[in-house]
Amino acid sequence: MDNEDFIRQDNNYRTLKAFQKAECVYDVTYYFANKFLCKGDRTIDQMVQAARSGKQNLAEGNIDGVTSKEMEIKLTNVNRASLHELLLDYEDYLRVRGLEQWPYDDPRCVQTRAFCKKHLDSAVYREKIKDRSDETIANIAITLIHQCDVLIRGLIEWQKRNFLENGGIKEEMYRARKAYRDRNGVNGQNRFNGQDRFNGQNGFNGPNGQR
Repeated sequence: MDNEDFIRQDNNYRTLKAFQKAECVYDVTYYFANKFLCKGDRTIDQMVQAARSGKQNLAEGNIDGVTSKEMEIKLTNVNRASLHELLLDYEDYLRVRGLEQWPYDDPRCVQTRAFCKKHLDSAVYREKIKDRSDETIANIAITLIHQCDVLIRGLIEWQKRNFLENGGIKEEMYRARKAYRDRNGVNGQNRFNGQDRFNGQNGFNGPNGQR
């Protein structure tokens, strides 16, 4: 039986829009935390690690989903939780420093949403944020996180629906084995049942059927 009959081989998490967006969040956060937070501030590590978790758990969940749908959904949700932790850090940064978190209908926010929706290449953000203020970069990051959250919620719903429709690895293995047996004409009986080499006259029995 070929593995591809019941184990997915095409789990390329890099093609997921949610992963690409999460990578943008990580790159922006890495620059932001090291640029605007004081060296030695524990928030630097906390923000970078939250952004990293938001990316890495998505990749790990996608790979683990090959054999465990439960783990796939769990890790994808951990990814979402990490990004919400990071979102709070950005909101806290703006609030305690008297900086503005752009309202949803603010022209700057509208323009940022449109830009972020269109661009999924993290290299674009690494270049664009070089000359931006901390307020602007924080708002860009907040926009990216919200968009990533929408994608992740959609991914979780797809994972749940896929599990309900197709089951987990055990169901996939059963279907693959049944298809294999049907293709090869294998039924309930095998050579160890009926008149096989362990019954009648064989190497373990003498001419008269005695050992």
